[in-house]
Amino acid sequence: MTHAAINARFTVDFYNGNAQGFALDVDMALPGSGIIALFGHSGSGKTTLLRCIAGLEYSQQGELTVNGEVWQHADAFIATHQRQLAYVFQEASLLPHLTVQANLHYAVKRASKLATENLTAIITLMGLRPLLRQFPDQLSGGEKQRVALARSLIIQPKLILMDEPLASLDTARKQEILPYLETLKTATHVPIIYVSHDINEVARLADYVVVLEHGKVAMQGPVGQVLPHISQLQGLAEEASVVLSAEVLARDTQWHLLQVKLTNSPKSYLWLRDSGEEIGQTLRLRLLAKDLSIALDDHRDSSIANRIACNIIATQSDPDDAMILVKLQIENCSLLARITQRSFSQLKLCVGMQVWAQIKSVAIIN
Repeated sequence: MTHAAINARFTVDFYNGNAQGFALDVDMALPGSGIIALFGHSGSGKTTLLRCIAGLEYSQQGELTVNGEVWQHADAFIATHQRQLAYVFQEASLLPHLTVQANLHYAVKRASKLATENLTAIITLMGLRPLLRQFPDQLSGGEKQRVALARSLIIQPKLILMDEPLASLDTARKQEILPYLETLKTATHVPIIYVSHDINEVARLADYVVVLEHGKVAMQGPVGQVLPHISQLQGLAEEASVVLSAEVLARDTQWHLLQVKLTNSPKSYLWLRDSGEEIGQTLRLRLLAKDLSIALDDHRDSSIANRIACNIIATQSDPDDAMILVKLQIENCSLLARITQRSFSQLKLCVGMQVWAQIKSVAIIN
């Protein structure tokens, strides 16, 4: 099923005594599918916006339409419990005296008959069958969140809201649950609005990104369009990057490497560390601008194995006056390099030049 877009507009001031505190002022038209990340520093308004969408915060000037249904308007306000949404918090908040199976059946009481019939499929989707007889205190943090995700699906929501669901997990538990979030996106086709301050989570999971600053939308768009510009935000100068799709072509067992082909640039190949991916598998890659350098020639006497011929198509200012961002193009694929202004001048670089991108590091993010 294809879902219509989500239209949200909220203008609200939050006061602390007589002093004006935080003000939220957003107007967004969001995709009706995939993972939509709300990203920004602490205090930027991510959770406040999520609560407005859920109906937990009231905005007199708020408007919200989901899948063609008006949830809030000037003369209408649908209460939270009447909105067909699921809200997943940082903590799973399972009932401690009930087993996993009993926790799920408790949620079934709110669900329709059709949703009840789908319970088995939901248990399979979240990999919960081995855990059904266990109690919450016997589960890891990642397992608890998987139960919480399954519980949220039982009501057949039209929208899933997630407020930093991985924030309380350590790195190992995050890696355990991330594949389930990816599966959830592709298996249900329900739009997910996902709050995070972790740029790595956003790069891996998001299809669309809304960046908030001081309660306003600083930038928004598909993840591939937003991440190259993320360096413009305070404290994120080194996080500018591109997200690329690639197909695994071959494995070099001697050197423990994989050869991949960039999807949008079929003549461009990269060597990556072999992490056990399958031949033919599609990977999502993140290339940080700081991990790319530029050369005028193909330096084969370098330890950098990934070198690709490309063209300079644009430059972009950097918050650090000593640095510059250089946008590179290979067929239908864009790369981004963050180099010093001095190097840019000494190499006499300019828009339109053919150069070699030297890629020092590539991260597989799925």
